[in-house]
Amino acid sequence: MAAAEASLVARVASRAQVGLAAPLVQVEVHLGAGLPNFTIVGLPATAVRESRERVRAALACCGFDLPAGRITVNLAPADLPKDGGRYDLPIAIGILLASQQLRAARALEGCELYGELGLGGELRPVHGLLPAAAQAAAAGHDLVVPAANAWEAAMAAPRVAGAAHLHEVCAWLAGDAAACRPPSALSAPVHSGDAERGPDLRDVRGQRAAKRALAVAAAGSHSVLLVGPPGSGKSMLAQRLPGLLPALSPAEALEVATIASVGGRPFERAGWGRRPFRSPHHTASAHSIVGGGPRARPGEVTLAHLGVLFLDELPEFDRRVLEGLREPLENGQIAITRAAFEFQYPARFQFVAAMNPCPCGYHGDESGRCRCGPGDLERYRARLSGPLLDRLDLRIVVPRVTESVCDEPAADEPSSAELAGRVAAARACQLQRSGKLNAQLAVRELGETCALTPACNALLAASRRQLALSARSQHRILRVARTIADLGACGRIAPEHLAEAIQLRRGWGEEPRG
Repeated sequence: MAAAEASLVARVASRAQVGLAAPLVQVEVHLGAGLPNFTIVGLPATAVRESRERVRAALACCGFDLPAGRITVNLAPADLPKDGGRYDLPIAIGILLASQQLRAARALEGCELYGELGLGGELRPVHGLLPAAAQAAAAGHDLVVPAANAWEAAMAAPRVAGAAHLHEVCAWLAGDAAACRPPSALSAPVHSGDAERGPDLRDVRGQRAAKRALAVAAAGSHSVLLVGPPGSGKSMLAQRLPGLLPALSPAEALEVATIASVGGRPFERAGWGRRPFRSPHHTASAHSIVGGGPRARPGEVTLAHLGVLFLDELPEFDRRVLEGLREPLENGQIAITRAAFEFQYPARFQFVAAMNPCPCGYHGDESGRCRCGPGDLERYRARLSGPLLDRLDLRIVVPRVTESVCDEPAADEPSSAELAGRVAAARACQLQRSGKLNAQLAVRELGETCALTPACNALLAASRRQLALSARSQHRILRVARTIADLGACGRIAPEHLAEAIQLRRGWGEEPRG
């Protein structure tokens, strides 16, 4: 009896998605006597429970029989929530193995299966496969995935087989090595979009001070606030910041792609290694920006990890959204807590924000079009809290561009490629000196990395008194001054570097006393 019972149990490996982790899940299928019943246990979500009907129809359309009696599918461990359609394929294969309609010639102990089944047996792609592939590769396992996911999985795992139909997976398990194809035998995904550096900074006419500030921000990964009237080029400047940044390393590219996969974005092979640029609308909710919801999905701050997060019309965002940015700006990560789990997502992004100087947008403009009163201006600026402004390294005024500047030849403007070379050299200097970029320097590291001469100390003390600088503001000024010195290939911070850093910070918001 024990031997007969053992033959009715099959186990197929897969993985769940919990934040950025992919814990192993054993799909156990047991066939027993009794009235016909198909039960899935192990904390399945609605999409997993509905796999009963998809598997039932797929097996019938593929010419297999659904065993009579009780079918029990256990997704172990039982206390781990399971979601999505990725368990359809391992459940179907488990039923075929337990009912002996399929005899596997391959060892299933070192193989993981993923895929959502169509009613005709087609394999459809699943979301969040990249972290599962990475951890499967670390365990030395083979992967069988839908053909549409094969290139994605191959970025993290060396042994991947892609299949388009349930019949192909069955043939592959039965010993036909050609039934499932490696990614090299499948068509590479084609994506629209420019795979080059992106929009060129030379397209922005004038704004030399803003371009200089953008180069400083790129060199040290500093946050930037752009303030100017409509049409002055704030959004164009922000969109060209990724073109100044160096390409991602292979490990960073895998991390960025993993986050995008978990966030539900389609895999784009053409964009591999490019830094993300996220620009949510000002009506976005707090959950969409910082992450959350019932499944604790990553938000925009995480999807922009190692890239750029751009918030246009900053005062129009909800106050809770803006205050939620303070933790990731300071710590480079975000914690999302639920009743049973706590998710830690990385959020080390470069923050760029843009806003008008007043509600109508023309305060201080030479045209004199502004009609906002002092109360309007005060209420508008009060939408941004002092603690949030204190965390922004650079505050740049972007004035309206005159017609004469627009008519200047573009050849006189610096290109993104030219500035990117200087940015890369400055970043290499920082990494060699302290192993991190200047914006990430801890307070205890500033004394050695940002040592000041007596003249610099006197300048900083005078600015502290005149501008009422907080301790955090002084630390950020020192980091920016260190970056300016690195751009100039200078070993020590000179007074002119410190003066430029102070000026870049007081462009908007730091008013002198008296």
